Amino acid sequence: MIYFVEDDNGIRELVVYTLSSASMEAKGFALPSEFWAAMKQKRPEMILLDIMLPEEDGMSILHKLRQAPETREIPVMMITARSSEYDKVIGLDSGADDYLPKPFGMMELIARVRALLRRTQKDTQDSGGYRVGCLYVSPDRHVVRVNDTDVSLTFKEFEMLVLLLRHKNMVLTREQFLNQVWGYSFDGENRTVDVHIRTLRHKLGEAGAYIRTIRGVGYKIEVDPDEV
Repeated sequence: MIYFVEDDNGIRELVVYTLSSASMEAKGFALPSEFWAAMKQKRPEMILLDIMLPEEDGMSILHKLRQAPETREIPVMMITARSSEYDKVIGLDSGADDYLPKPFGMMELIARVRALLRRTQKDTQDSGGYRVGCLYVSPDRHVVRVNDTDVSLTFKEFEMLVLLLRHKNMVLTREQFLNQVWGYSFDGENRTVDVHIRTLRHKLGEAGAYIRTIRGVGYKIEVDPDEV
């Protein structure tokens, strides 16, 4: 089930119809209060969220979703007329997993939704987890700890961290992150990978220093030998 919060009746009905036609169950809500009522009854696999809404803006909804343990890992895609780079950065920094500016094509919407759902539903293998210095990550149990303290990450942040750990000491380009975490390529000017890396480092605190920037290439995770 995909929930879509959008007060424009035309857009809401078109998106719900398009997703349903693509064999993806979807339900639309004109008001945040209707959305929160539905969330108490059933949690969706994914949420599409407008920013400019009556009652409560989308950023406030996103903040609440990321603060609650039972909803913090639900993938959220912002769909909004606010298309400036600043607005995209704010949305991604706040925990959105993707950002689709209006106007948008239905084919692109379906592709992005499917890509995000694939990443959510993908089975991960856990071979005891990864331990690097003070950082421990279990892909199977979706656990991240720094100095034995749990760290809460968004779905995309977690996937990026696991990808770095699976290729420890190898440099990953932005294109590799986009292809393997998002499942498609963004416009070349989109800085979403850099934004996610920045928030990931911040949330990891001390362990964030393990993520190194390789100028002009990408990122890798490494630790000094005496810290392993």
